[in-house]
Amino acid sequence: MPSALPPGAVRRLRAALDEQLSALGEPAFEGTDEEAVAAAVRASLRTEEAPRPLLKAAVRCSLAVLADRVPGHSLEVRVPPYGAVQVIEGPRHTRGTPPGVVETDPLTWLRLAGGRTDWESAVAGHRVRASGVRSDLSEHLPLWPGEPPA
Repeated sequence: MPSALPPGAVRRLRAALDEQLSALGEPAFEGTDEEAVAAAVRASLRTEEAPRPLLKAAVRCSLAVLADRVPGHSLEVRVPPYGAVQVIEGPRHTRGTPPGVVETDPLTWLRLAGGRTDWESAVAGHRVRASGVRSDLSEHLPLWPGEPPA
């Protein structure tokens, strides 16, 4: 599991995921913590409107996966109102606005993380705002390449 996630966040993710799976008539999830994050992303995208606890947990945990895989402090990835992480090696950001910012809504983030949409389409469609020289996340998304889209 991503080191940036406290055990309480993992418990909340699993509880929200199992509640959603139960609502869909499916058994509780069994797998590793990172597999649970991927499953929560997919489950969030399977309904017209994902339950807020699941959406929140899926966004926060998938951001933590990104932060673990692409450590650094030169780009801030923001998904309001649920979370933000700093990623990508480069100049360390300590105060004020970082040199690079990526911002999007929760559903767009989950679609990117889960492989339902690609980076270029999201940026071109103005669903992602990206600034700074290190703001292209296309080589890091989806977080679970090769998995079937949700």
